[in-house]
Amino acid sequence: MSVHKEYSKLTTKRLFDMKQDGRKISMLTAYDYTMAKIVDAAGIDVILVGDSASNVMAGHETTLPITLDQMIYHASSVVRAVERALVVVDLPFGTYQGNSKKALESAIKIMKESGAHSVKMEGGEEISESISRILSAGIPVMGHLGLTPQSIYKFGTYTVRAKEESEAKKLIKDAKLLERLGVFALILEKIPAELAKEVARNLSIPVIGIGAGAGVDGQVLVLHDMLGMTKDFSPRFLRRYADLNEIMTRAFKQYIHDVKTLDFPNENEQY
Repeated sequence: MSVHKEYSKLTTKRLFDMKQDGRKISMLTAYDYTMAKIVDAAGIDVILVGDSASNVMAGHETTLPITLDQMIYHASSVVRAVERALVVVDLPFGTYQGNSKKALESAIKIMKESGAHSVKMEGGEEISESISRILSAGIPVMGHLGLTPQSIYKFGTYTVRAKEESEAKKLIKDAKLLERLGVFALILEKIPAELAKEVARNLSIPVIGIGAGAGVDGQVLVLHDMLGMTKDFSPRFLRRYADLNEIMTRAFKQYIHDVKTLDFPNENEQY
């Protein structure tokens, strides 16, 4: 019975139950079919099709340039691969801020065209109208507070957020507001561990951290970072579970060598 429970399809209700049962939630990003298939088969609970695709897939400095159609392309690729995980898609910058009608249209477009299960939005009180409108259409929303990369030019830095009391109070207030509005889960990015722990303790919905300590209900990392494919990004919260950069470079160099020395293809590798 427990095996069936562990591998049955993840839903927003299942995530809520996991928090109540004290079971931690695992979450990773993915942006394409091949990677998503591997991540899903490994047993991940949630896959985030993050606007971090703007950085790791397209090479932009920030998450701002990626478009709604580009997010739908990545999300569609991921959805086709997934059998078990809950798929969450970032609403990109400019598709929901300040205009709740546009926000609803953006969310509907993502859901219809990609087949994803939910959307994620950055911000608190300032986007509450957009969140409410999307939720009223029956689309599940995941919140995101703390360091919100879409607001990088407002903050001017990627350093830890909510260290000052005023910002911490606003974060707690926003978190409670998001729960009241009806978001099914909340991401807290790069905030003090004690603050994140307090938020998780005060909310009944799951709180997932990235650089927010161990006192939350689950963790999320960017796939390319935790696999060691990116070399120029080393925040304190990142644990590299592999060094694919080195493994892939070695494989490429061996291939180049084998081609140039006529070692590849050999007699068994041709028709």
